[in-house]
Amino acid sequence: MFGRRSQRDFEDEIRSHIELETERLKAQGMSEADAARMARRHFGNVEAARERFYEGRRLVSLDDTLRDMRHALRALLRARGFLATSVGTLALAIGAVAGMFGVVNKVMLEPLPYANPEQLTYLLGTAPGSDMPERFDLGNEFYVHFKENSKLIDGIFVFQAGTSTFRAGERVERIGMAWPTNDMYATLGVRPQLGRLPVAEDRDDAIVISDQLWSTWFGRNSSVVGKWYFANDSLKQVIGVMPPEFAFPSDQTMMWISGEVRAADVTPGNLGIPVVARVKDGVTTERLSTELKQLASQLPARFGGRAAYAKIIEQYRPILLPMRDGMIGPAVRTSLLVLLGAVALVLLIACANVANLFMVRAETRRRDITVRRAIGASTGQLVRYTLAESFVVALIAGVLAVVLSAVTLPVFLRAAPEGIPRLSEVSLDLPTVGATFLLVIIVALLCGAAPAWRASSADLSRLRESGRGSIGGRHWGRDVLVVLQTALALVLLIGSALLVQSSRRLSKVNPGYDVRNIYTFQFAPQQPNLRDGPSLGQMHLTMMDRLRALPGVSAVGVVNNIPLDEGTGGFRVYTDAMSTEGTGHLVDLNFTGGDYFKAMGITLLQGRAFTNHEAITPNTNVVISRSAAEKLWPGYNALGQRIRPSFGGQDTLVFTVVGIVNDVKQDDWRGAGEAIIYFPLTGPSPDAWGMGSPAYVVKSPRAAVLKEEVRQLVRAIAPEAPVYREYTMEFLAQRSMLQLSFTTLTLGVLSVLALLLGAVGLYGVLSYVVAQRTREIGVRMALGATANVVRRQVVSQGTMVVLIGAAIGVGAAYMTTRFLANLLYDVKPVDPIAFGVTSAMMIVIGMLASYVPARRASSVDPMMALRSD
Repeated sequence: MFGRRSQRDFEDEIRSHIELETERLKAQGMSEADAARMARRHFGNVEAARERFYEGRRLVSLDDTLRDMRHALRALLRARGFLATSVGTLALAIGAVAGMFGVVNKVMLEPLPYANPEQLTYLLGTAPGSDMPERFDLGNEFYVHFKENSKLIDGIFVFQAGTSTFRAGERVERIGMAWPTNDMYATLGVRPQLGRLPVAEDRDDAIVISDQLWSTWFGRNSSVVGKWYFANDSLKQVIGVMPPEFAFPSDQTMMWISGEVRAADVTPGNLGIPVVARVKDGVTTERLSTELKQLASQLPARFGGRAAYAKIIEQYRPILLPMRDGMIGPAVRTSLLVLLGAVALVLLIACANVANLFMVRAETRRRDITVRRAIGASTGQLVRYTLAESFVVALIAGVLAVVLSAVTLPVFLRAAPEGIPRLSEVSLDLPTVGATFLLVIIVALLCGAAPAWRASSADLSRLRESGRGSIGGRHWGRDVLVVLQTALALVLLIGSALLVQSSRRLSKVNPGYDVRNIYTFQFAPQQPNLRDGPSLGQMHLTMMDRLRALPGVSAVGVVNNIPLDEGTGGFRVYTDAMSTEGTGHLVDLNFTGGDYFKAMGITLLQGRAFTNHEAITPNTNVVISRSAAEKLWPGYNALGQRIRPSFGGQDTLVFTVVGIVNDVKQDDWRGAGEAIIYFPLTGPSPDAWGMGSPAYVVKSPRAAVLKEEVRQLVRAIAPEAPVYREYTMEFLAQRSMLQLSFTTLTLGVLSVLALLLGAVGLYGVLSYVVAQRTREIGVRMALGATANVVRRQVVSQGTMVVLIGAAIGVGAAYMTTRFLANLLYDVKPVDPIAFGVTSAMMIVIGMLASYVPARRASSVDPMMALRSD
């Protein structure tokens, strides 16, 4: 009773009763004061009535809600086809959103496991007008000077990361290591779970290991602290174990080697070293940028350096990148946001589909709703009754979605590309489950809102309708939902088409080398007699000879940085026509030996490649790429020309160009070929340099099965050496495109799912319309309408809805596909082919979805249709 009356109505009724009772008592001779007191005592005062009203409303609402939920569940169990379709549709969509949210939450939203992570920032630089990259890492001189003089920085450190050999007992492997300065730990605000952190007195012979290394190598035995192990070419002592959540700079880092950088050790101009700083609380980006720019201008005066370095410092502008952004990178961020947006669109399409099903279900039950209204049900009761079913469906779908996410999320994570930070920490945790059930409530409201609104406006005149074969008006609500489904599905289809087109074009790029039938590997010899360039060169020459003797091997070479696995470093070179006081030219460098160019299929354009003898004999010959030749000697023949490379500030060595080779795409296939100078594996003198563990390149049709034979050869030559980075070049090529292909595949699957949901939604609406218009169609056909006319009418109705949705979808895609720019290659975000083909496909599928109900409509028997009414 309370639930059907408003608070004001109830209070007015109480006041009216009190006034009437007071007048009655006064008429019996009672004084006005006594009459009023007796009336209030009899009926209660208004405030007490209000409290009773609130209490009654709460109790009745809770009781009614639970009763409606029970009734909804029983009704849904009787309509099992509807229940299975709606629950399955929502469970797939909610599960996809839950899984993607778990990834995005851990990688992009959840705070980094450091103290006040919002104060941590990468310090980068840009030098407009120079030949430096758009963004570049700084050098040790920046670290030293900023650390000593900045008033706005609370901590700062530099680090480098890579792999090196670690040996514990009989186990030896190449593992991820980092070489930070000791102030990394205080800057990040982290402590070890066992042992201590390095101090200046440790120099570089102390190591801190990760929780993963402690667990997998040492069984979490605390006695590991204080012991000495062979790491990074020398004995080092384990002094601490970091907690499980610490993984800097990447999840692959398992060891941190102590180190310090002092002003006396700095060579100015050796840029490319990452710098991380903790900014003091309250310091703005503008203030810090101004200070760092002013401090950087003092570097040439303090540390010296050549004219090229001074010019770069003059053009230097600080870039402050939040630590999370620096760890993620723009491409990964774009991929995650695109996929999260895609699953959100799929969820909206699923909601529209299920809302359409609920609207159809509401239409079939409108007499029931109208009867409830006629016998006194309030608007709130009708809305609650109608929403109860959508809440039950959404709750069941939410539970199923959590189960689906728990099963599919590990598969998704294993398929994801490497390089996504904190991906190993992703799981179906409490925030993800909580967000899932919050999503369930939103979904329930989205799916049940339209049917609930229609229920609240139940028309009593419908009781006069038989409800059987009645001809209703146009149901614009359902058409709008189909338009929405079509538009959203088309946005996903266009985005997927752009990525597919980009992947296809990227796969056809000529990188300057062959990836077929090539096996590559590295091993790290640690023998005491392999400490100089010629000794290492002789060992590598012996190894190459043995590899050539393997069946099917046609060419073997070595290179310090294999394409698609390791990037090349940059340095400046000077030609005879350049003064060393100038800026020189910035180029990349690499080191090769054996038949590297032949094995990789890199075309020799002029001159010759290195001979085997040059791999073990100190010499001053170089081979350069075509872009390097054009950059250093534009319009001239580069053969026989001389260069003076600036190594560590020294430029006394002179090298002669003996060959020119085609450009190669070193890092990935998106950019242009790089200007590279290839130096021989052994330097110009016995103590100049020696590449201890270059990558071997073996050309053979048996590349995929050479692994064990190669390992046997390595054990024969260097039994102490771990073998690592064992790949085929085809694998490296696929890995380099994995981020794009993974995003493309995932978005493609979501697009197909969206397309199917959209087609099913259109089919369902038209099928219902045909069923509702059976009598009308029968009349028309009895009056002479042909089956073709009826089919054409139904198909045109569906096609019109799809055309409107496609037009809206094209407009939405035009606004949104620009966010894919970081992922696309040689494809514009507004590509007419992708837009045109996908729009046409959507329209055709819409027409096909319309045709089945149209055939059913054209097969109606006029006499049966008329008799059924």
